Amino acid sequence: MKVPQSDIIIGISACVEGQQVRFDRGHKKSDFCVNELGKHVKYRGFCPEVAIGMPIPRPTVRQIKKGDLIIVSRPDGEGDVTEQLTAYGKKIAASVSDLSGFIFCQKSPSCGMERVKVYYEHGQSSEPTGIGLFAKEIMAANPLLPCEENGRLNDAGLRENFVIRVFTYRHWQDLVASGLTKHKLISFHSEHKYLLMSHHLPSYKALGQLLARADLSIDEMAEQYISGLMGGLKHLANRKSHSNTLQHLQGYFKKNIDKAQKQELAEHIEGFRQGLVPLLVPLTLINHYLKQYPKAYLAAQVYLSPYPTDLKLRYGY
Repeated sequence: MKVPQSDIIIGISACVEGQQVRFDRGHKKSDFCVNELGKHVKYRGFCPEVAIGMPIPRPTVRQIKKGDLIIVSRPDGEGDVTEQLTAYGKKIAASVSDLSGFIFCQKSPSCGMERVKVYYEHGQSSEPTGIGLFAKEIMAANPLLPCEENGRLNDAGLRENFVIRVFTYRHWQDLVASGLTKHKLISFHSEHKYLLMSHHLPSYKALGQLLARADLSIDEMAEQYISGLMGGLKHLANRKSHSNTLQHLQGYFKKNIDKAQKQELAEHIEGFRQGLVPLLVPLTLINHYLKQYPKAYLAAQVYLSPYPTDLKLRYGY
């Protein structure tokens, strides 16, 4: 894994971090966030409801549809805190440029990233189509920032995808802080080339074409590049896309390994594609050959180790 040059800081709903800030003095502590990912990142906790002055404990609030508006208030419509939550969200959204990700609390009327339950004024719930007012402002002002919910992180694919995007975005932030040049941008793309291929081949092709353009300033190119990269990485990698990437990596050893070794690696890749063996089987063999036959370009590929191995996120394949 390419180690980030600076600490990785992730914003997090304070209750997900384990702080007892919920309406009932409870919390929603995530074991993965605190005890696993927490070994490699630092958290900055936010509870917008407490931040705007609501007490602990406090009456519950919900999103309520009033005409064309969505407000956040107590179930009876009293204690409307819509403006306060929105203002606090805008304030924080403008001051999180050092964050490399954000983990929100699912279903919360203030922090839910999606699928928040919205109620009609008479009390009946509608479809869960709301977005937490605080989360909405954070995401709107920081469209590149990797964001996820605590509940969705229970899904192995979504969990790995979020962590990959966080570490990639931190590397990008370090690159920009070092002073961006065309050479540095091309080197960054070269290192992330196969990671992107394993997620979204069209983005991989489009960004290669982008970097070949001569009519853009470095700032214009960088803006389009990171938007395309983070957008591409949002696509979940799957067995087919991983297998395509592994076949490309296999090609680097065509002059080094014999026919039997080529066949063995090809069988492991096909076995993975069919779901018969885990991703670590062909990856381990590729890393073994890389040690035997060093190749600087291949060794620099983030794909081979996109995050700390003790997170064990690739065991899901």
